[in-house]
Amino acid sequence: MSAVEPLFRRTPAKRKARELATTLRRERADYVYLKEVFRQLRAELAIVVPRTPKRLPYVPSEEEIRRYYETVWQTRRLNDLVLIKTLLYTGVRVSELVDIRLDDVDFDRCQIRINEGKGRKDRVVPFPSGFKETLALHADRLRQKRASYLFESTWRKPYSDRGVRRLLERYATAAGLTHPISPHRLRHFLLTWLKKQGIDDALIQPYSGHASRKSLEIYSQLAIGDAQVAYDQVMGRFPV
Repeated sequence: MSAVEPLFRRTPAKRKARELATTLRRERADYVYLKEVFRQLRAELAIVVPRTPKRLPYVPSEEEIRRYYETVWQTRRLNDLVLIKTLLYTGVRVSELVDIRLDDVDFDRCQIRINEGKGRKDRVVPFPSGFKETLALHADRLRQKRASYLFESTWRKPYSDRGVRRLLERYATAAGLTHPISPHRLRHFLLTWLKKQGIDDALIQPYSGHASRKSLEIYSQLAIGDAQVAYDQVMGRFPV
């Protein structure tokens, strides 16, 4: 009968850390040094850092967007209708939406200025010319109430991120959608839809606010007017 080999047991991590600390104290190690030491240690031991595979974001279908919009339309809540259309047409983030002031809307050019969006960068986003009258009437009603923001509560305070998210979720439930609708999912829908229409990434980027290091040089050479023309040409086919 052969002897059973003893099970391998690792030194407890805390004890091993104390052993390493004895050596590293003599080096007067700081964070940068430790980071480099352990990077080299991983290489010596051929340890591969496991990476969690990225999951693709859920993007609503055109049929879901139509059903969602129809549910909103049936309520005849004009403020909600304008808010959701603004998200759908511009692809702005919810934090950017609630910061839009009435003076940021350029009705002549059909553009909205986003001040200090993600990365504290300013940009402009388009909206379809067919939406101009509806948005202008909405803005006029707010100006009569001496409002400052494009979306304000009855207490003359801008909407909150949380309030917008709850509003979208309520309509998704009412529409009987399997997946909840969030501002970011509406954003994904627009950018994906524009891509499917054949619009080049370099034309979508000025409106999306994404900054790709590989494409920054290309983007910087594009006039915002080029993106506006491409956008206007396809928005007549938008689902809502």
